[in-house]
Amino acid sequence: MSKLIILDFDGTLADTREIIVRTNQEAQRRMGYPVTDEAGIVATVGLPLTECILTMYPDLPHEALPEWVKTYREVFNVLKETIIPELFPHVKETMEELVGKGCRFTVASSRGTESLTDFLREMGIAPYISYVLGADDVKLAKPHPEPVLMTLAAMSADASDTLVVGDMPVDIQMGLGAGAWTCGVTYGNSNREALLAAGAHHVIDDFGEIASLI
Repeated sequence: MSKLIILDFDGTLADTREIIVRTNQEAQRRMGYPVTDEAGIVATVGLPLTECILTMYPDLPHEALPEWVKTYREVFNVLKETIIPELFPHVKETMEELVGKGCRFTVASSRGTESLTDFLREMGIAPYISYVLGADDVKLAKPHPEPVLMTLAAMSADASDTLVVGDMPVDIQMGLGAGAWTCGVTYGNSNREALLAAGAHHVIDDFGEIASLI
């Protein structure tokens, strides 16, 4: 069905839940705001950082965002030395197998580009990825289809031959908006019901199941 596979990162390729929650909560303490519980933070995964902050604190003045983002990144850079995210099971071997069969992988994430590329390199999967889009690379983030449309243009690919894989409804909406096939994963930060409600064509419980969809 598909030769181009566009992947989300957080909650799809790597288990970054702990570092996201801990970074948010420490940044919130430093900024003097009420600390959000884990469920409230996880619900914002997949959105750009500024949108995550505004989702949790709708009344936050926009002029406070630069300091908040700076604080978040400072906290993240400290915590990433001790909270080291790991790939989910069967990610690397499945990517290696499918690249060997002629598939191409790209990543479209709302994570900052520098952090994203560092993780991909450190986790040993950068060699399998042909194109990377981070939050800094797009004007319109998920759930807008721009990241997928940009990827299709860069890869000279058709939406009808593309599978978008992610753990959040915004990933599914992004793929559908571009006319691509979509696949939700249940092991990340959302669940089967929410992914199906978003319109996912497929929902899988293990990354390795992608091979059966190609």
